[in-house]
Amino acid sequence: MNSIKWLFLQTKIIANWQRLVSKSLLLLLCIFMIGMQPAFAGMKDDRYEGNIFVVFAGNGSLVPSKLTLAQTLAEHKPTMLAFYVDDSSDCKQYAVFISQTQAFYGRAAEIIPIGVDTIPMKETYDSTEPGYYYSGAVPQVVLFDQSGKVILNKTGQVPFEEIDDKFREVFNLLPREESIEFKQRSFNEYSSELSQ
Repeated sequence: MNSIKWLFLQTKIIANWQRLVSKSLLLLLCIFMIGMQPAFAGMKDDRYEGNIFVVFAGNGSLVPSKLTLAQTLAEHKPTMLAFYVDDSSDCKQYAVFISQTQAFYGRAAEIIPIGVDTIPMKETYDSTEPGYYYSGAVPQVVLFDQSGKVILNKTGQVPFEEIDDKFREVFNLLPREESIEFKQRSFNEYSSELSQ
């Protein structure tokens, strides 16, 4: 009889310990969840939240680029270099325009985003290296035609229409009758369009 009581007592002690451990783990999990800070990604601040094309443009296909500048020049393919940094509000806002350019010309031209932090520090650069064209400001856009000639080199948020006009010249397309201002859509609107 004592052994049955002893066995019953041991089972009860083990069950109490299991409940205590599970309640403690649940309490720790709740404290951890309450203490976590929400993730806010702001387009209008100069903080790093991740790659701007993934986070703000909803387009991870731009990075890393499929070809290098040297390869596109060797293949005589029209190319657009887009210099950026991930922690610049101007670059974050402009990422949507670069993504939009890829939507229109990505099959016929190579769009190459270049994180300026990845440009190696050298005294001189070859004309097939992105560092050769970087002016020291972001965002910066450099467009090349099929022969490798620079047809546009501007810093700042270059309007999509200006880039479109240059690509229309390169591809011998008809000019636009009227310039339609490209308006930035919200991130959710853009992402839902990509998912379809």
